[in-house]
Amino acid sequence: MTLDVTVVVPTIGRDSLQRLITALDRGEGPRPAQVIVVDDRPAPQTLELRGDLTVKVLESGGRGPAAARNVGWRAADTRWVCFLDDDVMPTPTWLSALEADLAAADAAGAAGTQGRLEVPRETTGRPTDDEQRTLRLATAQWITADMAYRRDVLVEVGGFDARFPRAYREDSDIALRITSAGHRIVVGDRRCEHPVAPATWRTSLRVQAGNRDNALMRRKFGPRWRARIGEGNGRLPAHTATTAAAAGALLALAARRPRAASVAGLAWTALAADFTLRRYRGGSRTAAELSRIMLSSIMIPPLAVGHRLIGEWQHRAAGAEPPLAVLLDRDDTLIQDGPYLNDPRGVVSMPGARRALDRLRDRGLLLAIVTNQSGVARGLISPEQLGAVNAEVAGQLGPFHSWQVCLHGEDDGCACRKPAPGMVVAAAAALGVPPQRCVLIGDTGGDVQAALNAGARAILVPTDRTRVEEISAARSHPRAAVAPTLTAAVDMVLRA
Repeated sequence: MTLDVTVVVPTIGRDSLQRLITALDRGEGPRPAQVIVVDDRPAPQTLELRGDLTVKVLESGGRGPAAARNVGWRAADTRWVCFLDDDVMPTPTWLSALEADLAAADAAGAAGTQGRLEVPRETTGRPTDDEQRTLRLATAQWITADMAYRRDVLVEVGGFDARFPRAYREDSDIALRITSAGHRIVVGDRRCEHPVAPATWRTSLRVQAGNRDNALMRRKFGPRWRARIGEGNGRLPAHTATTAAAAGALLALAARRPRAASVAGLAWTALAADFTLRRYRGGSRTAAELSRIMLSSIMIPPLAVGHRLIGEWQHRAAGAEPPLAVLLDRDDTLIQDGPYLNDPRGVVSMPGARRALDRLRDRGLLLAIVTNQSGVARGLISPEQLGAVNAEVAGQLGPFHSWQVCLHGEDDGCACRKPAPGMVVAAAAALGVPPQRCVLIGDTGGDVQAALNAGARAILVPTDRTRVEEISAARSHPRAAVAPTLTAAVDMVLRA
């Protein structure tokens, strides 16, 4: 029996990946329809995975686990997608339990089902401050180390937000968007072990970069976002007060105001001591850990505040969800328009087109062509000639994730020919994104209207043949814009 589920594993090439694949291969229960491993190393190497399980390996360019998961689930064609981290260890009955969990989720009308994580410790005694970070995964909500979602719901919300570059908050973000859309996420009975992450005294400093991601969460969901994901208040207010006290003491010393410096210094000492004691009491309470905690407790507050300020600046314009895909007209947008072009030797790309498209590819945006080709209906271009021309376009400009071509004439009454929305809707479906997260770049009012009719955004890049009224209409519409060149249109997309 085969489960209607794809297992997606983002990896950075850790040795634990083979252990995971072996556990799935030897597990009891039905096989998943697909297993997709997404290599997220900036410079991928060959992954040699042993076992009888058929594994498809894709690459995501080192853009982080959120982007890697998007690459994986968009390549899936099953009803369900189950995400596993490359360092978890499923129990021998995990596949059987997954089958039961998916059936229960379907019966309940749920959009997702969360697995249970167990975090075994190799040592006895009280856990250290660093160990507790991993131990909290066992009770955390919506952890994507073992989480299954319906693929259609992933399409609906646009997948993971790749603006989260770390393995932090991207799981809470997508779950919050799914539940905000009216869907339910239930807890299943399948179980995985999650190892306690190795740590040094610097680990507590490195994880402060997550404050940048917290800034994005606040921008997206408002000041009460922590309560919505089941967390208590964070320590940023206390860290801000500690950092302000330290800065005040230093400024007062520089201004030769010893009394003010003493007051600020006492405030800093009290706040730093309170933070140190809280961490020590919650940790292993050993002398060795106390020395590490004392040093890091002095450094954490300014680091946390600094990362938060950087995040607030980076995400200052984060409002609506950014575009996930760019749809492009072909003639007079990407290549010079020859009347009913039927010879690949006549393909001449527009200036800067390849570089502009590569910039979109580098940022992980999906690309599709949407083009009217009525010359086929008129008998002026054969399907074979059209295929050869399109192959030359891809050869000059690079690969596209989808081609949508309307072969009908103006009077055929089809639903695909622009300005009808058919090709835009079809491209979005092929790419696995909602039309609202697409931007169409074209040179005519028909391009703009096709995008707007489908709920997408549009950018008009006028040519000498673009009518003045089409330009005025694009400028006046809230979901459209006008750019002087394709490069400028790409700049607009990337700024979003």
